[in-house]
Amino acid sequence: MELHEFVIEMKLLERRLTLYEEKYGILSEDFHAALMAGNLSRYDEYDETRTDFSRWKGIYETWQRRKEGYTVQLKHHDVAEVLRFQPAY
Repeated sequence: MELHEFVIEMKLLERRLTLYEEKYGILSEDFHAALMAGNLSRYDEYDETRTDFSRWKGIYETWQRRKEGYTVQLKHHDVAEVLRFQPAY
């Protein structure tokens, strides 16, 4: 995957994460930490929340993997060489 593809996919994922963040009132990073620590089990009895949390977790973990991939790939490139610059003339 090329750098610009990582950026596009991460931005699409961020848009989806924003919907959950706005709905539940916390950032994805904090949600994920609480979920992984087992602090949200009291919400398991609610079907909508359980479904939302499962999807939110999956989207966030996918975003994390894409961010890691972007970071690794960027270390092997000069930003000036991969910058997608298009003059306006």
